[in-house]
Amino acid sequence: MADNSRWSPWLAIRATVAQVEEGGVLAPKFDQRGLLPAVVTDATSGEVLMLGYMNAEALIRSIDTGEAHYWSRTRQRIWHKGASSGQVHKIVEMRIDDDQDSVWPRVAVGGIGGSCHVGYRSCFYRSVDLGLPADRPVSLRFQEQQKLFDPSDVYGDADNPTIL
Repeated sequence: MADNSRWSPWLAIRATVAQVEEGGVLAPKFDQRGLLPAVVTDATSGEVLMLGYMNAEALIRSIDTGEAHYWSRTRQRIWHKGASSGQVHKIVEMRIDDDQDSVWPRVAVGGIGGSCHVGYRSCFYRSVDLGLPADRPVSLRFQEQQKLFDPSDVYGDADNPTIL
């Protein structure tokens, strides 16, 4: 478990259920790796753009700057969304769920409006066909037909965050 004592001026200690569920201070519950899931949506359309993770530092940086910072599980470091692509996630509103173990940043996306490193608007650009086929893998359908940008133009030869 990560030591979040460095962030104690801004993050409250979880003391009671009433404080966590009905209180007026931020007392997040990070998982065993020190992470908090962040379900990111477009502030205007409501479209789900991505699922990211924040550690205490990323959460505090996001609150402080108004721009989303995440913890890259692949790179094992803080990631300021859009720092290299220009597609910054400007936070319009950030909500926390009832037991404070996940956040919901509603964002305005800078640049050309893409959030996915593959080039699509949303990281959720495919849907899963429901119902199990007899003897083959489950099919995926593309819901976004066109990429907004070419990742090689935007990221060059930077490491791809997808791990096999």
